[in-house]
Amino acid sequence: MKNKIELKKTIFKSILIAFVVIVISCIYQFYQYKVYTMNFNNKIGSIITKIKEEYPDIDQNELIEIINSKSDINTDLLKMYGIEMNEDSIIIQNDKYFTIFTISNLLIMAILAVVILAIFLKYNYEKNKNLNEILKYLEEINNKNYKLEIEENTEDELSILKNEIYKTSIMLKEVAENSIKDKSNLKESLSDISHQLKTPLTSIMVMLDNILDNPQMDNKTRNDFIKDIKRQIININFLVNSLLKLSKLDADAVKFVNKEEKIEELICKAVENVSVLCDLKNVKIIVSGNKESKIYCDAKWQIEAITNILKNGIEYSRENSVIDVYFEQNKLYSKIEIRDNGAGIDKEDLPHLFERFYKGKNSSNDSIGIGLALSKSIIEKNNGKIEAESILDKGTTFTIKYFS
Repeated sequence: MKNKIELKKTIFKSILIAFVVIVISCIYQFYQYKVYTMNFNNKIGSIITKIKEEYPDIDQNELIEIINSKSDINTDLLKMYGIEMNEDSIIIQNDKYFTIFTISNLLIMAILAVVILAIFLKYNYEKNKNLNEILKYLEEINNKNYKLEIEENTEDELSILKNEIYKTSIMLKEVAENSIKDKSNLKESLSDISHQLKTPLTSIMVMLDNILDNPQMDNKTRNDFIKDIKRQIININFLVNSLLKLSKLDADAVKFVNKEEKIEELICKAVENVSVLCDLKNVKIIVSGNKESKIYCDAKWQIEAITNILKNGIEYSRENSVIDVYFEQNKLYSKIEIRDNGAGIDKEDLPHLFERFYKGKNSSNDSIGIGLALSKSIIEKNNGKIEAESILDKGTTFTIKYFS
């Protein structure tokens, strides 16, 4: 445990009480000494007074010498009066006081022992009470009841344990909630994947049945079917590969090999990846920016992210249009802006743009709705973020920021 403040407090109280009792005992013993001395002095004074009365001529100094003399006393003389020097007190009153003082001292010691015992019993009671509470909390947690308010403001060892259990219960609650959420997400994802695969597979089956059922089909129609089948297979292949990459990113199974890369080179390689798509729609990509701008990243994965964003831009762009890519770097971050001049994205679709399998109102039939989700995951894994702004009929701008 980090701290044992409660035990220290208990020990401190016990020591303080013991110290007070010792001081009182010392004062009481001093009082006893004074009582004994006063009794002796009274009796000696009475003897001296009597001697002076009987022997008025006796020298005072002689009396003092007799009192302070260290010579042996004639014990036989005292025995004649029934007094044993080793057993009896000459002054009977002192015997009475001795009995009273002895009983008083025993009472004081007994009270001290009882008080200290009471303090430790109280400490053990509180400790056992807290332990029982902790056991109840653990039983509740084992019964999956994570809604417990057990935070403590004190700093003793059991309170620290309670606080740690509370933190653990919060963590378990989050794990349980995330587990339920993950199951729900998995169910939705499987449903989406099933739908995404079912549509192209059904289309492929229909076209293959047509080809097989019509051996006399003209070459043009057959070739159109074959092209459509190939296109659907490419889409399925892209979907499967994207899902594999996303699952690896989600599971933190991807080991990024980061090194300093020029932003311009990353963009140019991404542009090469979409050059065929650009040719099909006659879309031109113009790249500009500070050629010395660099980021620390895994080049392969960042090219993948930029490529998917460019694909999306081409998909929404009109034929014979332009996509502008601008990049820069400052002390806080490196930025890439990808601006197309397409149909734009509806305001209702914009908040869901990076959700998996989400397809907006203006999406093409071939759109799967996973490319932007993959790009977002890759960029965020590289300490970056991506945002999108769009105006209908004017175009969309994607802004990527990589923070140092």
